[in-house]
Amino acid sequence: MMTPKTFHIITYGCQMNEHDSEIMAGILEARGLQWIEDASLADVVIVNTCVVREGAEERAVGRLSTLGALKRKGNRILAVAGCMAQKDGVTLLERLPQIDLVVGTRDLFKIGNLIDEVALKGDRLVSIEDVDKPVFLDAQPVRRHSHVRALVTVMYGCNNFCTFCIVPATRGRETSRPLREVVDEVRRLAEAGYPEVMLLGQNVNSYYDRQARADFADLLAAVSEVDGIRRIRFITSHPKDFSPKLIDAIAKIEKVCEAIHLPVQAGANRVLRRMKRFYTKEQYLDLLAQIREQIPSAAITTDIIVGFPDETEQDFEETYDLLERARWDSAFIFMYSPRPGTKAATWYDSVPIEEKKRRLQKCLRRQEEISGEINRKLVNSVQEVLVESVSKKSTDQLMGRTKTDKAVVFSGSHDLIGKLVRVRITEGFPHTLFGELVGEALGANGWSDQRVGAQVLSECQSERGAA
Repeated sequence: MMTPKTFHIITYGCQMNEHDSEIMAGILEARGLQWIEDASLADVVIVNTCVVREGAEERAVGRLSTLGALKRKGNRILAVAGCMAQKDGVTLLERLPQIDLVVGTRDLFKIGNLIDEVALKGDRLVSIEDVDKPVFLDAQPVRRHSHVRALVTVMYGCNNFCTFCIVPATRGRETSRPLREVVDEVRRLAEAGYPEVMLLGQNVNSYYDRQARADFADLLAAVSEVDGIRRIRFITSHPKDFSPKLIDAIAKIEKVCEAIHLPVQAGANRVLRRMKRFYTKEQYLDLLAQIREQIPSAAITTDIIVGFPDETEQDFEETYDLLERARWDSAFIFMYSPRPGTKAATWYDSVPIEEKKRRLQKCLRRQEEISGEINRKLVNSVQEVLVESVSKKSTDQLMGRTKTDKAVVFSGSHDLIGKLVRVRITEGFPHTLFGELVGEALGANGWSDQRVGAQVLSECQSERGAA
């Protein structure tokens, strides 16, 4: 028997994983465990994993192997959480004998009890059975990573079953939180001093609260009514669910940031059909035109996969043509890698790796040029920036973000963190803007003098049925 006193969590993947790690950390802290920065010294180490792409899974397995070697030098508990845990379950215990605990994506709320059981009995445990349960628990503590932006889950799961994507298997079917519970959580965050919230879901714009008859546009409107919240972000959206009503809401609600991540995945209609994406290239371009007509300042980003099974050179050129015509502010572009358990993984991976690399590099080079062109147009403009942190490269500089989610680096006092300021842009690069401080951007009630929220906040998240 051991009594764990310290813990560390290593997170791979998306914002949803980041927030799941915050929840697990809050649960463990509420039980008296202390977070420490050095994973090699922690009594409990949790690796929260991602399997959307092969590379992320390989990095997690490599880290687990390293931690397993350290474990032999002391009495520690090593746990795997997240999508790899949900996908592989008990086979992880067979594959990696150093692992003590496997925790699924919706079983994370049990993490405290599961750690206690492993510590008490010394048994190796697997808990992955809740993947399709609509789990939102009461009085849930959260150890938040940021003091400025708070992540808020509004729905779990995905019903789309794209042929390349493992998420429906690892995150379960769609379940939306009741609107009033989301608003109550955001209100508590505002009272704690958070100026910004990011609403999370695997397919956030398919959110629907049946009891309230409220869709995602209605949710944005309700959250915007919370006093003290200055900015609202959301991720990730599916093009097929991006309705005219939602575009109108983003255009009209001042607090909603005009930063829209709209994954296209491919530009050839034949490939889009094989991916099961439910739209055409022409429909996607029409959607972009609608967004930009109503929200001229919108920054739109995307995801692209090159080298999908049976993607021809002509198909790829259709994707490259879309990249030219769409002119996204930025794009996450990846080579296709088969994900076991998906429909596409049963197809012949016909595009040679060298050809995938060529297509990837061609897209990356052009997108880098486009991103730089867009950002250079902002030079000499004055942008409203929410200051998030000290710059990673210099303690003499700060880093914040515009409403369009552009990272801005400038010199300023550390007491500006958590405040809205005005920054004149002096340089524009593909991924970063540099500028000089013009002054604070005081909002209603002089909010920029508020203190930022505490890192640990107890939040009530009710356990409900599917909304």
